[in-house]
Amino acid sequence: MHVSTMNLKFQPFIVFVMLTLFVTGCKDHKSSSAPVASVSSPNASSAHAADKWLGKWAGPEGTFFLLAGGRGKYEVTIQNLDGPQTFKGLAVGDQIRFERNGVKEHLRATSCVETGMKWLSEKANCLSVRVGKGYCRD
Repeated sequence: MHVSTMNLKFQPFIVFVMLTLFVTGCKDHKSSSAPVASVSSPNASSAHAADKWLGKWAGPEGTFFLLAGGRGKYEVTIQNLDGPQTFKGLAVGDQIRFERNGVKEHLRATSCVETGMKWLSEKANCLSVRVGKGYCRD
């Protein structure tokens, strides 16, 4: 009987210690997971390859392509000889897709040769909507 009386005396203490460890363990777990989420969130924003295309790209005769936004959603402004037009674009793989005047277009990284434009033949960093419609940066 002496052993069972001893167990009863320590039971509240054991329960208290177990609850303390459980609650403390949960708090430590939650606080340690918060920095992991904040560290991984910048990677999510840089996941779109097209974000490196943001800014202005020059074309022939004063035309240009301007890309704004980011994270997969873009504002595409194309300045041609008739003036600027702006469209909403979405990243799809390694392209930006948008609709211009009822035509589905896609912007992709190309070489100067792939633009199909003699004026851009000596440029290295280019984007094309289609052959004959390209824009480059020096």
